[in-house]
Amino acid sequence: MSFDDLSGALASVVGITVTPFDADGAVDEKSYAAIVGRMVDGGVSVVTPNGNTGEFYALSPAETERAVRITVDAVGDRAAVVAGVGHDVATAVEAARFADRAGARGVMVHQPVHPYVSLDGWVAYHQAIAAAVPELSVVLYVRTPRVGGARIAELVDACPNVVGVKYAVPDPVRFASVARDAGLERLTWVAGLAELSAPGYFAVGATGFTSGLANVAPQLSVQLLNALRAGEFGAAMQLWEFVRGFEELRAANESANNVSVVKEALAQLGLCRRDVRPPASVLSEADRSAVGVLLNSWSLL
Repeated sequence: MSFDDLSGALASVVGITVTPFDADGAVDEKSYAAIVGRMVDGGVSVVTPNGNTGEFYALSPAETERAVRITVDAVGDRAAVVAGVGHDVATAVEAARFADRAGARGVMVHQPVHPYVSLDGWVAYHQAIAAAVPELSVVLYVRTPRVGGARIAELVDACPNVVGVKYAVPDPVRFASVARDAGLERLTWVAGLAELSAPGYFAVGATGFTSGLANVAPQLSVQLLNALRAGEFGAAMQLWEFVRGFEELRAANESANNVSVVKEALAQLGLCRRDVRPPASVLSEADRSAVGVLLNSWSLL
């Protein structure tokens, strides 16, 4: 898959996989493969293991590598795998090189977690990773409004394998400006705050969106994408309202239960255990009940 091919593929639902754990706390490989396969069967064409919904920061390097292997094997040639990488530069580079060897089509670089990030340093961080894997497509993950379009354009000038941006700042006006300053047609712009953000961001230039819901009900995410692609915003907003309760549960309390809500839904569907790793925690009984009500409303239980 060429850079252009992956850039085009990103204009879709980008499913961020959960990482299921077994009763001993290890990665449940069988459940992982089944969830990924079900997601792709539901119409998702780009899959990202080791994203935040996958509890990236709670996984060991060996576990992130295994997640990539499982995902690549599960999707075959039916979808593109864009693996999450991050931490320090050396660790991110090694993870990117592994993803390349394993058959991923690209990497998504997590927002640096260093407490002191300068804009020059932000460019240098991503440039070092992209330059280390010049044959692999790179997607940026922007979570701060401090990163403007000019700095993204500077990075793309230096690294032609940077093909897309997952933009996760909750401000569509800021997104519209950043995308145009960087080059709206130069990159694929992905709404990085899932279904709730998708209509607003599509209205000002996004052509794809990320989804954790796609683990649970991929058909709903794909229906929303199709409505947005067709410019049918009335239909899109009906779907937005349909999934709103689920996504608001995930977003509550600064997204404290973002992953836990998805895993609870999967547990109620019998697809994996509800276990998450600290600093996340399983849902309260009241929130578990709320998830069940939503699944019933979608006719999944």
